[in-house]
Amino acid sequence: MTAWAGRTAVEIAAAVRAKRATPREVVAEHLARIERLDGRVGAFRVVRAEAALAEAEEVAARGDLDRLPLAGVPVAVKDNLAVRGESLRVGSAATADTPAGEDHVTVARLRAAGAVVVGLTNVPELCVFGTTEGVHGTARNPWDPSRTAGGSSGGSAAAVAAGMVPIALGNDGMGSLRIPAANCGLVTIKPGHGVVPAGIGEGDWFGMSENGPLATTVADARVMLAVLADTGPARREAPGSLRVALSLRSPIAGVPLSGPYTTAARDAADVLMRAGHQVRRADPPSPASLGVTSLMHWTAGTAVDAAGLDPRLLTRRTRVHARIGRRFLGRVRTGRAREKLRGRLEPFLTEYDVLLTPALARRAPEAAPWHERGWLRNIAANTAYSPLTPPWNLTGWPAMSVPFGALPSGAPCAVQLVALPGREADLLDLAARLEELRPWRRTAPLD
Repeated sequence: MTAWAGRTAVEIAAAVRAKRATPREVVAEHLARIERLDGRVGAFRVVRAEAALAEAEEVAARGDLDRLPLAGVPVAVKDNLAVRGESLRVGSAATADTPAGEDHVTVARLRAAGAVVVGLTNVPELCVFGTTEGVHGTARNPWDPSRTAGGSSGGSAAAVAAGMVPIALGNDGMGSLRIPAANCGLVTIKPGHGVVPAGIGEGDWFGMSENGPLATTVADARVMLAVLADTGPARREAPGSLRVALSLRSPIAGVPLSGPYTTAARDAADVLMRAGHQVRRADPPSPASLGVTSLMHWTAGTAVDAAGLDPRLLTRRTRVHARIGRRFLGRVRTGRAREKLRGRLEPFLTEYDVLLTPALARRAPEAAPWHERGWLRNIAANTAYSPLTPPWNLTGWPAMSVPFGALPSGAPCAVQLVALPGREADLLDLAARLEELRPWRRTAPLD
């Protein structure tokens, strides 16, 4: 790694504030790494090389440089959030190639905090699926390029895992932050509803989608979340003894969990127990209908996003997904299924402070042209490896993915942490404890 590429956002910002590095040199090093590696990774749809260097100079000239939490930090933005002057394609040939007139509020907050946007990252069409490929590129897992980075924030996750940026912005509607983070060995948090402004697509998938950070350390995720939420720094003191429920059962019936992921969750539970937390084996009372409820909301969200787009320019899997979703729009819009689910699960997460599960059920699918394959094949592949993330979008409650352990291939494994609304700080503190006691390698060995 060069002097700044591969450093954490916290380290870079501290160096820039102290005048030990300039924003331009930091950004230039990361741009050089992108140029060298992205042909193998496929993280970016657009790299803003000249614009990013100019923005770095603007950051250096700011009078408040010494107070910026992300001073000079390069950041990548998922291609479903507007970046001023760049088109918003959302992974599709059906969207307009028209430059955005202004930044999305989360992008504006990152820039106000001193971050420099170096590019927009690849996503699956309309951010529907848990693999990232399509007309604008295929995002591969830097730890295992034969596998997808995940989705739909796959390009953002791949960029961070490859050390091309220290942090990236993504969002999560059915696991779209946690899935690629788990694949790529990153920390992420899907905040609870309303913590960070959403404004994603046409209606935020009925309020299920949330914007959040992708990072290599809990400290970076904490700082970025504070910026996105427009709050002061989150508390950093170690939490007291928390009641942790360990669940090793898929919430969606018939989907088995593989050995490496259940082992990771068991081992994480043991680490937390030894650290003084109260850990018990307990499964949340997920209803048998959860799979159907998830599918209804997943497809209905796509139906809304696809409305107004030329169906001839959409891939077949997206057209089918949207067509099925149109049948469910009326039922989904009532919100009754989600309210019922919250009522069923809330007593469990009142009895326990945090739920600990495997992050995924199995390793990611191969990096392949999934956008050219049939809808059923895509649904089967997605459901088989990510049944554990959707419930927490349906409830609107905060959930994290934290690197823990490794797969037989050597790629990272991960666990998921879940809590009730308002307990993001508890999740971050617990994740920080895992990081302290079982540190992980932060970026893939691509050099």
